[in-house]
Amino acid sequence: MNEFVSIKNWLEDDKPREKMMQRGSSALTDAELLTILISSGTKDRSALDLAKDILALAHNNLRELGRLSLKELQQIKGIGEARAITISAAMELGRRRQLAEGLERVTIRSSRDAVEIVMPQLQDLTHECFCAVYLNQAGKVIKSEMVSSGGLTATVADIRIILKNALLCNAAQLIMAHNHPSGNKNPSEADKVLTRKMKESATLMDIKLLDHIIIAGNDYLSMGDEGLI
Repeated sequence: MNEFVSIKNWLEDDKPREKMMQRGSSALTDAELLTILISSGTKDRSALDLAKDILALAHNNLRELGRLSLKELQQIKGIGEARAITISAAMELGRRRQLAEGLERVTIRSSRDAVEIVMPQLQDLTHECFCAVYLNQAGKVIKSEMVSSGGLTATVADIRIILKNALLCNAAQLIMAHNHPSGNKNPSEADKVLTRKMKESATLMDIKLLDHIIIAGNDYLSMGDEGLI
């Protein structure tokens, strides 16, 4: 059995903080980056050991790590509320950065462009949520927002609220998106009915529904590309 050695007693080049200062953040492993967030270990476990335990809980998958709740993170002995909140906050910052990079594209020319905006908002959620992207006549993004959330298998998007918000920001075009936590990207009959109703209602207000995108983890389906709009 290996003798426990605190990180403060490691060689300088092996300490995560010092390694980042000398070589940059890209030189660190996922576990080492988590170690910096955790800050310190317990009496018999180093912060790196705790980081590895957390990654194991997430099957060494950062997307799965981003989906862990505060309660799930605290299942790891040595991870209390404060550390769980720090890790969760860091994952949320990563999501927001990804979203910001998508919004920098500004103009939507394809379903893939739209996916870059909505996927960061929806892909890690464990319950269904709807978001809407509002665009001007030239296809430039005015704003993107969450409009509703529901349960594990379904949610209801209020067409009136979405169109009201579209009018308030003077949108000429609209993209709907929601997630399927099950991982099945195929549209349900309810999805098709909602899309049809949204298109009909939007048309009455001279707003064009460009697409309805379904996010399923890292995959997606564009109802527009599939000829379902």
